Amino acid sequence: MAAKKEKLRVLSLGGLQEIGKNMTVLEFGGDIIVIDCGVAFPEDDMLGIDLVIPDFTYLQKNKNKVRAVILTHGHEDHIGSIPYFLRDFNVPIVGTRLTLGLVENKLKEHNLTQVEKKVVKAGETWPFGVFRVEFIHTTHSIADSVALAVYTPVGVVIHSGDFKVDYTPIQGESIDLQRFAELGRNGVLLFMCESTNVEQKGYTMSEKTVGAIFEDIFRESTRQRLMVATFSSNIHRIQQIVNSAVRHKRKVAVVGRSMANAVKTACELGYLNIPDTSLIDITDIRNYRDDQLVIITTGSQGEPMAALSRMAASEHRQVEIKPSDKIIISASPIPGNEKTIIKVINSLMSKGAEVIYEGLMEVHVSGHAKQEEIKLMHALVKPKFLAPIHGEYRHLKRHKDLAVSLGMKKENIFVMGIGEVLELTEDSAKINGSVPSGQVLVDGLGVGDVGNIVLRDRKHLSQDGLMIVVVSMSKESGEVIAGPDIISRGFVYVRESEDLMEEARHVVREALSGTRGSSEWSFMKTLIKDTLKEFLWQKTQRSPMILPIIMEV
Repeated sequence: MAAKKEKLRVLSLGGLQEIGKNMTVLEFGGDIIVIDCGVAFPEDDMLGIDLVIPDFTYLQKNKNKVRAVILTHGHEDHIGSIPYFLRDFNVPIVGTRLTLGLVENKLKEHNLTQVEKKVVKAGETWPFGVFRVEFIHTTHSIADSVALAVYTPVGVVIHSGDFKVDYTPIQGESIDLQRFAELGRNGVLLFMCESTNVEQKGYTMSEKTVGAIFEDIFRESTRQRLMVATFSSNIHRIQQIVNSAVRHKRKVAVVGRSMANAVKTACELGYLNIPDTSLIDITDIRNYRDDQLVIITTGSQGEPMAALSRMAASEHRQVEIKPSDKIIISASPIPGNEKTIIKVINSLMSKGAEVIYEGLMEVHVSGHAKQEEIKLMHALVKPKFLAPIHGEYRHLKRHKDLAVSLGMKKENIFVMGIGEVLELTEDSAKINGSVPSGQVLVDGLGVGDVGNIVLRDRKHLSQDGLMIVVVSMSKESGEVIAGPDIISRGFVYVRESEDLMEEARHVVREALSGTRGSSEWSFMKTLIKDTLKEFLWQKTQRSPMILPIIMEV
């Protein structure tokens, strides 16, 4: 009876009211399980930042409670933070074979060799402390995806992971709708359902429809070299490209580090079938005619360092774009990436290449459920409470409206933000408090050492430049002995602005002359800053960062 008085606590450290860094926490008494551990990619104003990961503070404070990290599938926004998480935690990483295969590549890159990994299969149920977790087969844009049914002391929680209802998947069986229906009949306390495509009506097309389009492109391109840019994790898409290449007697070359790693792992684990005679090294493409080649590459999101972007900029060592090339971008833009993708497309076209992208032909289908599929899941699961996940606020709110239209009560649907805690009993649910949450920025090898102040300074430097003022002053008398010398970076070109720089030196010298005898260096630095800032604003209507340096002599 005592256990029943306790409440199930459900919270997310990422993936709510944002796209990416998905991380959900279920806590009951002395046990915690973590579902997914993803990254987000930096926004335009995060200058110099490589990745954004969740804030693990709450989990660090409850480290002795964490039983496992359970992964729904192998996309970056669900597995990308694992190497950073494992710096502070020694817990098992649980997932299907392909998911853990992709995680293994990350662990090797970060020299994490002593990690406990538990391989699970759809249909199995595993215990983790007070929780039991059942793995349910789903279909998505990556193989080996699962949803989770978590059995807790107060009821069943279903976490959908990312899914779509694909009746004709490239590999394996369709989504296990029967199991969702059985769980729904037995009673589901909470449904945590993804919301990415909830704004889009209808059904998401089957992955096989893309294969038919590829087949048409290959058939028509009898003399052209073909290049396809797609997500390295989209093993089903890669398989369909390979299938068309084999049928049309083309050799396949893979370019891009993440693509090469994903293809190697998927082939070793049996999720990707490429005949040995069809796969060639990228350095061997010069030995074949254009009509004998297809190149599969990274860069479908216009990432500056990805292979396709470097080809577009004529900076790739092995591949040079030709006017006869046909390039297929088989992906839809992640929100925020539209401009970079368009830039790459324009560069490729300016070299004479033919570029096919979403909007011209159906060369991509989403891996996420649209409205009718989400409605179907709701009808099967019949949850008592709903917490939409995996989307910006507009997605979560639209999901709530959709659920209300299906008959759910508004008060039983919780549109949450990261860090907010949903407490549940067998017959009640309410948001009660929050835990530390947010984003931690990764810059090179530094994790969390770049925050808002550093980003603000970087933005200031990028927009207005820097002026360094060096003054030598007597330690005893406080008089100026040498200077001020002014160094400008990113503000004005000194050689063409000698009059302005001379005036600036004069203004600083005049200001310091009124403080003769003072040795309060902090006061002097502030004086230099304020005086120079005001002068430069009057002269240029710009405010560079000003860095005074006083040298005692």
